[in-house]
Amino acid sequence: MSPNEKLVLAVSGKGGVGKSTLSALLVRSLSEKGIGPLLAVDANPDSNLPHLLGVQAERTVADLTSEMKEEIEKGTLPPTLTKKDLLEYGIIKILKETPAFDLLVMGRGEGEGCYCMVNKLLTDILDTLSRNYRVTIIDEDAGLEHLSRRTDRDVDVMLIVTDPSSMGFRTASRIKEVAREVHLEFKRMYLVGNRFSPDQVPLLEEKAAEMGLGVGGFLPHDENVFRLNLLGRPLLELPPDSPSLRAAEGILYRIGLLGDRE
Repeated sequence: MSPNEKLVLAVSGKGGVGKSTLSALLVRSLSEKGIGPLLAVDANPDSNLPHLLGVQAERTVADLTSEMKEEIEKGTLPPTLTKKDLLEYGIIKILKETPAFDLLVMGRGEGEGCYCMVNKLLTDILDTLSRNYRVTIIDEDAGLEHLSRRTDRDVDVMLIVTDPSSMGFRTASRIKEVAREVHLEFKRMYLVGNRFSPDQVPLLEEKAAEMGLGVGGFLPHDENVFRLNLLGRPLLELPPDSPSLRAAEGILYRIGLLGDRE
């Protein structure tokens, strides 16, 4: 990755395969390598990424869009500002800044009524926002809806995470198919395994080849991750020699976000 290059990376897959874990590990690895400015976007309604990164997000984009929809319906929006300006100003206000990265949390659900106009504005604003960062990492919602809505239109690299299960592989394959059906052109797409043992890697490689995907690598079972999750502690507290953290760094090298290994 060249010094002036800007890149958007999305992490997708079925629910429960470890998208948020991988996203948090990638954020930590990139920040420790001095790759920045760095933006993390939690687009998963469960909003696990802030906890995994040790950050508390008081408000979400969903809060803003819900408030804007109510104001539009009531006709109480300030007349001197456009809807896009108001939403953009609100997003800047709730953006959580840390010394290592910035975090934006999308939040849960849309409730009743049509949010089409607000969603269109939101997509445009996020596209603009990501241009201010060298790397943007998006922890996607589970499944396929974000693809069918074309909210991934400016994603450069898509990592599709799977666990060693038939359902995980089936969802990964369907994500690839839906991306093609809605004409999303990612520059690169990789299959990444989570909780894979070394002897299961040939299966990961075989399935990736069947789907026409590159292999981004895999995260092994890591007792350190298990322990921190059990204690409710962020993954930023992982010891530097943790297997999952070393594996995440290897994934970044393999997909080209980091240079040659020293």
